[in-house]
Amino acid sequence: MSPAFDPKKDLVELKGKVIIVTGANRQSGLGYSTVKHLVREGAKVYIAARNEQQSLESIEKLKEDLRLGQDGPGSDGQVHFLKLDLGDPRNVKKVAEDFMAKESRLDVLVNNAAMVMAPFEKTSDGSISKVVVTNPFVFTQTLLPLLTKTAQEEDSDVRIINISSITHYIVPSIKKLETVEDLNQEFHGRPVAKFFRYAHTKLLIIIWARALHKHLNSLSSITPGASRIIVMSLNPGNVDTFSNRWPLPWLWRPLVRMLMTAPNVDIGVYPMVFAAAGKTVREDREKYTGAYMSEKRDVVDPSNNARSDKLAEELWTLLQKIMKDMAL
Repeated sequence: MSPAFDPKKDLVELKGKVIIVTGANRQSGLGYSTVKHLVREGAKVYIAARNEQQSLESIEKLKEDLRLGQDGPGSDGQVHFLKLDLGDPRNVKKVAEDFMAKESRLDVLVNNAAMVMAPFEKTSDGSISKVVVTNPFVFTQTLLPLLTKTAQEEDSDVRIINISSITHYIVPSIKKLETVEDLNQEFHGRPVAKFFRYAHTKLLIIIWARALHKHLNSLSSITPGASRIIVMSLNPGNVDTFSNRWPLPWLWRPLVRMLMTAPNVDIGVYPMVFAAAGKTVREDREKYTGAYMSEKRDVVDPSNNARSDKLAEELWTLLQKIMKDMAL
């Protein structure tokens, strides 16, 4: 296991840095606590989410808890709302383009949003599973020019952090990712099919991150800065972000937390905060870029599916075709 990590001591300088965290609107969620740590250290963070009311309530809570805009530690940080519906790829592209017109830099993108235990549904045009389309493919690719521009600055530290899950290991062997139907895995007939669909999307994130890392490296000769962007995927661990929504939470919470890898969410997000802004990642860039990290902050091997260069190339090619067909 990696050495102990303290976000109050072990983060890079974040003042002046601009960060986006997707899906950070729920106050009991991983994204929200990740935002809290980053803003506390002076970053300007955008909560990118669909639910505006919930996001604005979370922002007010952060401002109150961190005393943002007041004298004292953390007062230099900022938190803003960015309305983003990942279920609509065209909206995603427009939001990313509008963001690039407004901000002159983007230092860290944390792709945290996901659909958990969702029914099998396709987008309004009937092409792609909604569970798959909420992955960060379109949003990240549209933002690449700004990420790359920031990476060209001297002493830059640009990162794309993709939140996956240990569940990706249970996905059966994948033979190919050449067509949309290869993405739209329904897992019909399997027990807990919703769980398998979730695990499948988390696997796709790791495969795509592998492809993105290779793509950025291939641009090094024509796009300065691209190969300096750190791309990581990680398993955040087992963190109780849900028992408070169950009936009789007071009864279930102690039982659920016996199975968790962290005592609370603020500590449970340490792997995410470490990946997004840890000094160690910056100091050992070669170790972490393109890597998959466990909840113990160790670089480990993901599944055989996730390590496949063939699947990574096929997925990258397929996504480019889908974006072209959708005029994105």
